[in-house]
Order: sequence, then C-alpha cells, then structure tokens
Amino acid sequence: MIKEFREFIAKGNVMDMAVGIIIGAAFTAIVTSLVDDLITPFISLFTGGIDFSSLKIALGEGENAATFNYGNFITAIINFLIIAWVVFLLVKAVNRIKDSTVKEEPAEEAPAGPTAEELLVQIRDEIRARPQI
Repeated sequence: MIKEFREFIAKGNVMDMAVGIIIGAAFTAIVTSLVDDLITPFISLFTGGIDFSSLKIALGEGENAATFNYGNFITAIINFLIIAWVVFLLVKAVNRIKDSTVKEEPAEEAPAGPTAEELLVQIRDEIRARPQI
C-alpha cells in the first residue's frame, strides 16, 4: 500500500497540483496586499472612509450581549468583489500576453485528392486497358 501511495504522489498531476496550491497561496497574499494597501484606500476616498465592520445590531441588553455583526459581512462581500475584479483583470492581462506570444502558424493545406468522379474514370480506364482473357 505504501508503494501505491508513493506512486500516486510521484505522478505529475499531484505534484502540479501541489505547486499550484503553493503558488496560489503566495498569489493570494499578493492580491490581498494589492487590494488592502492600494485599491481600498482609493475606494475609501469615494465613500468618505466608511468602515462597515463597525455596523451591528445588539441582540440583548448590557455589555456582553450578543451582536449581529452584519457590517463584517458587508465588508467581506466588498473585499471579495474587489479581489475578484483584480484577479479577473490580472488573468485577462496574462491571457492577452500569452496570446500575443503564441504565433499562429498557417495551417498547411493537405493536397487535394482526386474527386470520386476522377477515381471512377481512372478505375474504368484501368479496366479497359487490361488484356481480356
């Protein structure tokens, strides 16, 4: 069983997936920093610096009352939309660069073969040319 597991891990797909997860985690940190440090400050200029995370509804009386923190949810949705938009733009740019580097080679046309009528004429002529027994 250990041998089978070792063979499974050594397959290219599993290794590719592991590399993708590691790079994805690093990319997540980059995108999060891009959004938090560069894009969100510009958005706060337009919204007047509103911090939705402080919005909540108290579900009871006193300091230790449970709260319904809908502001955190709104903040998470806004962050998701910003991150999704930035990732979309990055993927679009990478695809454009990739497409511009890939040169399309003109497809060579296969030589046109004889048509069905030409083949039938050729067969007829060969039959006529055979000596009769």
